[in-house]
Amino acid sequence: GVFMNDKGLFYWVWFIFKNYWSYFLKGTVLTLEIAIIGTILGYVLGFAIGLVQATPVSKSDNLVHKIGFSVLKPVCSVFVAIFRGTPMMVQAMVFYYGLKNAGVDVSPFLASLIVLMMNTGAYMAETVRGGIISIDKGQFEGGFALGMSHTKTMFAVILPQAFRNIVPEMVNQFLTNLKMTSVLNVIGVYELYFATKSAAGIYYRYFESYIICAIFYFIICTVFTKILKVVEKKAFQQKDYELAVEYMSGAAE
Repeated sequence: GVFMNDKGLFYWVWFIFKNYWSYFLKGTVLTLEIAIIGTILGYVLGFAIGLVQATPVSKSDNLVHKIGFSVLKPVCSVFVAIFRGTPMMVQAMVFYYGLKNAGVDVSPFLASLIVLMMNTGAYMAETVRGGIISIDKGQFEGGFALGMSHTKTMFAVILPQAFRNIVPEMVNQFLTNLKMTSVLNVIGVYELYFATKSAAGIYYRYFESYIICAIFYFIICTVFTKILKVVEKKAFQQKDYELAVEYMSGAAE
């Protein structure tokens, strides 16, 4: 019929964009909302878990401290193992439909935020733990020599130094999350990928629609990469900083 008449790739790309740009825009806005809110919450969770995992337990600690961390450490380890060892798409379906089966009515948007937060938290926990461990033990000893507690030493001495090493991975995690939100369409979230499927199904022009989708993803990821690079340089006064992704691509060339 007239709808399936092939008038060329560029014609259909422009036609679909011109008539259904609102679909793509709505999906992009929701993608950004989920990625930004979910990632920030995931950072908080990741820092909390990372601190628990990096906190040593010694015989001289009080009983509450020893019991508390003896319980928290295994729980955190299991949490990290589960969310690092399973795909986010599966996590979203298990969480969303699991709650539905349990009689808990949760919206796809809220479920997506929680899943992205937990997934980000699991990955950031390892980054935070690694960042803390990378700091020379002499820094801890210096804090203790000044009469500072472990907690005060961690927040006043260790974390400010570790944060500089953690930030690049935080940036890369956010950029990854921008793209990974696409898998959340499986629970009906109207993000960019879901919006693209809706537009593509009207004329059965999937190839052309996903070209538009790819362009949208490329634009938002490129824009945020540039913005975050500027923010990092201003924050750390670094003139030679490069994202890990760009460094690797440069090395390959």
